[in-house]
Amino acid sequence: MTEEADALQLGWLGTGRMGAAMVRRLLAHGCDVTVYNRTAAKAVPLVELGATAVPSISGLAGCDIVFTALSTPADLISALTGPEGLISGGASPKIVVDCSTVSADASSIVRERLAERGTALLAAPVMGNPKVVEAGRMTAAVSGPRDAFDTAEPYLTMLGSGVTYVGEGELARIVKLCHNLFLGVIAASMAEITILAQASGISREAFLSCLNKSVVGSQFTRYKSPAYVNLDFEPTFTSKLLRKDFDLGLAAAREREVPMPVAAVVHQLIQGLVGRGYGDVDFAAFIAQEAESAGITLDSEHAEVSDGLDPEEP
Repeated sequence: MTEEADALQLGWLGTGRMGAAMVRRLLAHGCDVTVYNRTAAKAVPLVELGATAVPSISGLAGCDIVFTALSTPADLISALTGPEGLISGGASPKIVVDCSTVSADASSIVRERLAERGTALLAAPVMGNPKVVEAGRMTAAVSGPRDAFDTAEPYLTMLGSGVTYVGEGELARIVKLCHNLFLGVIAASMAEITILAQASGISREAFLSCLNKSVVGSQFTRYKSPAYVNLDFEPTFTSKLLRKDFDLGLAAAREREVPMPVAAVVHQLIQGLVGRGYGDVDFAAFIAQEAESAGITLDSEHAEVSDGLDPEEP
């Protein structure tokens, strides 16, 4: 890292599960991080690790780079450009790096408003969840001004295993939506074939162990295997959040006249998860929904199954 980059002060807006995990990595690298969260108590553990908390979003405006990790497009627009938002006072940061998954339209609105204040926006939606961040495996697609990316890249690299600059404007938003559409399709298909194996007398643990050792196994299938085997639906990414991403992704497909028949079917399966009461748990509940549809009663296999994520020291 250059001395100039080393001297930059970082702000972080949104310290939920994902945001907090990323802040911890920056703090472990010795970065100067100021944080704000609507529920102040969620920022307390980060303050104990060395972060500085501020009582308002505008308190981050004096930072050089402000990262955001928010839930919805409305949250992003309000938090950055609203009457009590980041640029509501006289100051504004040099760069905002938005790590949220939001629509390109919402991102474009924010980009225009920030540009009026001389602030560059980098769209940097991340791929991963808190455990993936802790293991140093998080990745991100980034779009926006190239010079802003060059300034922020050292910090983005600290957050995980790599970032990819994909071009100007909102292109990173499309990359993330495509990523999550594919993720949902894989998870739904993985549930179907696993239940077929179980219905044939094969344990879920044995089937997924074989699959993960094959050429179609992946970091993602290994990561989801413990949940499918032991029915642990503690949320890393909820079904409702996945539904939001499918809503955005399929809207982008319609706008571009791209048919997505497989994703459309999975969209309805996700809606089924929400309708069955699985909206606030991990979307690994696909396995339970598929079992119910097949008339199969599931029990945890209580097996030792690796998720393929070995924690890494930053």
